[in-house]
Amino acid sequence: MRVQMRSLLVILSLTLPLGAAGAATVEPAGTNPFLSEFSTPFGVPPFDLIQVDHYLPAMREGIAAQQREVEAIVSNPEPPTFANTVEALERSGALLNRVRQVLNAMTEVQASDEMQRIASESAPLIASHQDDIRMNERLFERLKMVWEQREGLGLDPEQAKLLERHYKDFVRGGANLGPEDKGELRRVNQELSVLQVEFGDNLLAETKDFTLVLEKPEDLAGLPPGVVDAAAEAAQQRGLEGKWVFGLDKPSLIPFLESSTRRDLRQRLFEAYINRGNHDDEYDNKAILSRIAALRVKKANLLGFPTYAHYALDDAMARTPDRVRDLLGRLWTPALAVARKEADEMRALIAADGQDFALEPWDWFYYAKRVLGEKYAVDPEELRPYFQLDNVVQGAFGVATRLWGVRFVERPELPTYHPEVKVYEVQEADGSLLGILYVDYFPRDTKVGGAWMNELRQESKVNGERVAPIITNNGNFTRPTASQPSLLTLEEVLTLFHEFGHGIHALLAQGTYERLSGTNVAIDFVELPSQIMENWALHPEVLASYARHYSTGEPIPAELVERVKAAAKAGQGFASVEYLAASLLDLDWHAVSEARGPSVPPFEARTREAIGLIPEIEFRYRSTYFEHIFGGTQYAAGYYSYIWAEVLDADAFAAFEEKGIFDRDTAQSFRRNILERGGSEDPMTLYVRFRGREPEVEPLLKKRGLQ
Repeated sequence: MRVQMRSLLVILSLTLPLGAAGAATVEPAGTNPFLSEFSTPFGVPPFDLIQVDHYLPAMREGIAAQQREVEAIVSNPEPPTFANTVEALERSGALLNRVRQVLNAMTEVQASDEMQRIASESAPLIASHQDDIRMNERLFERLKMVWEQREGLGLDPEQAKLLERHYKDFVRGGANLGPEDKGELRRVNQELSVLQVEFGDNLLAETKDFTLVLEKPEDLAGLPPGVVDAAAEAAQQRGLEGKWVFGLDKPSLIPFLESSTRRDLRQRLFEAYINRGNHDDEYDNKAILSRIAALRVKKANLLGFPTYAHYALDDAMARTPDRVRDLLGRLWTPALAVARKEADEMRALIAADGQDFALEPWDWFYYAKRVLGEKYAVDPEELRPYFQLDNVVQGAFGVATRLWGVRFVERPELPTYHPEVKVYEVQEADGSLLGILYVDYFPRDTKVGGAWMNELRQESKVNGERVAPIITNNGNFTRPTASQPSLLTLEEVLTLFHEFGHGIHALLAQGTYERLSGTNVAIDFVELPSQIMENWALHPEVLASYARHYSTGEPIPAELVERVKAAAKAGQGFASVEYLAASLLDLDWHAVSEARGPSVPPFEARTREAIGLIPEIEFRYRSTYFEHIFGGTQYAAGYYSYIWAEVLDADAFAAFEEKGIFDRDTAQSFRRNILERGGSEDPMTLYVRFRGREPEVEPLLKKRGLQ
């Protein structure tokens, strides 16, 4: 499926109070590199020294260290103040934070059986420790006393937001519950922590285990040479010399669905993709996700909310499920109308071919590509030779340089966790350090699908000194082959710019506290910096800087760019409908009001019928592989946030278009008011400070061709 709404998968750290890199650590370090500050350039993780058996011992020691730090806070005989309670809590847990941030990142990119076991064992440990802190009555009493005196403390806006954030975290974590309800919430959190890891493990196993093995050249009909070469290399890696292997990762799946003339094979591959976690075997996710949904209702009810959607959205820009449904409804009707017209165009092509079959979801990609070619004279494969990965990366870097003066210096001497990973020192225009960026762009069997940004260390300030962030950008892009370098699809180009936008958000952060730094913002605000970056990717002025033919060096032809621009709104009905359908499915799962998990197939069928989803289009994510919402809590009842943020990004980019896409004043205002500020103030306040008014929805409708 298209990846227009990229997954962030910023594996946020279960919302424990996170410590700063400069806080005290536990000694002696011994041979475990986590037990002391990393003695590496820039303090990057010493991946060459970290072994799998280091994680759990260091995590247990980190938990014990933070317990001692919390005990010191609650035992302080001095009256509670912002400094000795709120800041002390914020700075606690440095060792645990160091372990968890590396583990969270590595379980996504090195998901070996051993790493998955460690993730499974650590999840309940962290959940229990989180509950110990959030339900510590003496700690909450001190925090509450500071909260109640907040008006007279003379706090600056960032300090006031930190106090609010920690106080709400405790209330949402059960601090106000009685002993019996606290015990029940602990049990719910423990079980959820295990089930969410199990959901992701099952999905990874299902994705990894399926392969479509082709043995006859005629089975490759319609596939571009580069796609065939990649499939042959995939077969060689599996010891299947002379055959071709296709999998469920996007660089393998999408080109096959778009180009293969073998309708039966398209159906086989597509159905394997949409039925992941739905085979009634050891990797089946139906019972797991149903139980997750039930437990979330129970958690919400314990905390005073009628549904989990009300609980989750109470902490977002949207605030209520009704406001989210209102936005989605305003988009759904015009999007569905456009999608129906797109389906009619495809049926016309089927009839023109002399065929007589009903258009099915596994046909959509194939005929959408045909429409592009015949109506707009655009073939996605015609673009690919101009999108060499290294050049696209430099194109994204170049945008950041022109907007904010940021520079990227490759540092091959820094340790990495895989030979394919590249590392860059990110500098201000004057050469001073902003942060470190790791890029990891190719699929592997031990790597989860999709694309995301992660943080190995978050930006903060300790004793007035800035702690530079350490960021990763991860993708599953088209691999190079023996005959050509990595050549990206248009969607992969947009994905790269998108995740780079998340990285820039974290790298440019200028906050004092990790809890409010960088991407630690409301769920429906976090996609603004990433999605706005996509607007530059295909702007002619930017394309000219990086879109060159990989073999001839010729720039992308202006007439091809014009054809792409003319086709920009093509397929937006489908893209909007499949995304909005998944967002509404997410809301429905979290609008359940009884702590009894529904049966998955009829539940999905009811949502499909209620919204009128046409049979030719599937949900972007069906429940059994909807990892955004069941593999963790960050996007639970929050998958809508991509479209919410797209309203913001369309409106914000219009400000650049009004004054020039590289206008320095506009760029500096966006940096100063959005990128640097993180979650230090209300997101709408920050947006209005940049734009001069609240966002309008019309630029998005125009951008998507839905009005």
